Amino acid sequence: MFYSENPQFFVAVDCIIFGLVDGKLCLLLSKRLFEPEKGKWSVMGGFVQQGESVDDAARRVLRDLTGLEDIYMEQVQAFGAVNRDPGERVISIAYYALLGPDEYNLELLSKHNAVWVEINNLPPLGFDHPEMVRKTLELIRVKCSHEPIGFNLLPAMFTLTQLQSLYETILGESLDKRNFRKRVAETDCIEKTEFIDKTGSRRGASLYRFNDRVYLSHPKFKI
Repeated sequence: MFYSENPQFFVAVDCIIFGLVDGKLCLLLSKRLFEPEKGKWSVMGGFVQQGESVDDAARRVLRDLTGLEDIYMEQVQAFGAVNRDPGERVISIAYYALLGPDEYNLELLSKHNAVWVEINNLPPLGFDHPEMVRKTLELIRVKCSHEPIGFNLLPAMFTLTQLQSLYETILGESLDKRNFRKRVAETDCIEKTEFIDKTGSRRGASLYRFNDRVYLSHPKFKI
């Protein structure tokens, strides 16, 4: 073997999976049923297998949880502190994924002991997962201001109130309603439809949609 004189490490992937549940931004967590860190909450993950790239391993974790192949996913960074896993020396590549309302299967999630937890009420997490979640949120907050990644969390049609609420949750701050709607009006890829959502009031609210064709033809976005 070419590298037999060097130490061997385990390589894992950890998926920080966000979803919009009942209008609230949530993180998918699982309580560990085995050691190490048995009984602690953790993000979803697994080890990279023979003949599998790290990207493929992350896609496999997501596919097992959702049954879907085409989910928005992006790599965050590697986490390789020597003692990050009390079981063995494990280097983990973190990814985040954004699931829309119809992109998760409750039966599959239950099979994997996974539950949605509101992002502002997270329990203590095992390993270095608190750092993973923190750095992922920092990345998403930067990206969502100039890339339309947030629309992956919304239904195909949404109200401006839903859109603003989502951005406020991601950014962790309140946004001025008038200024927010002005920016939306100036964004060509957010289109008003002829449909009305009357679940919140008798008058109802106009429904909007994200036009990816317009965005891809002029990939400029700021909100």
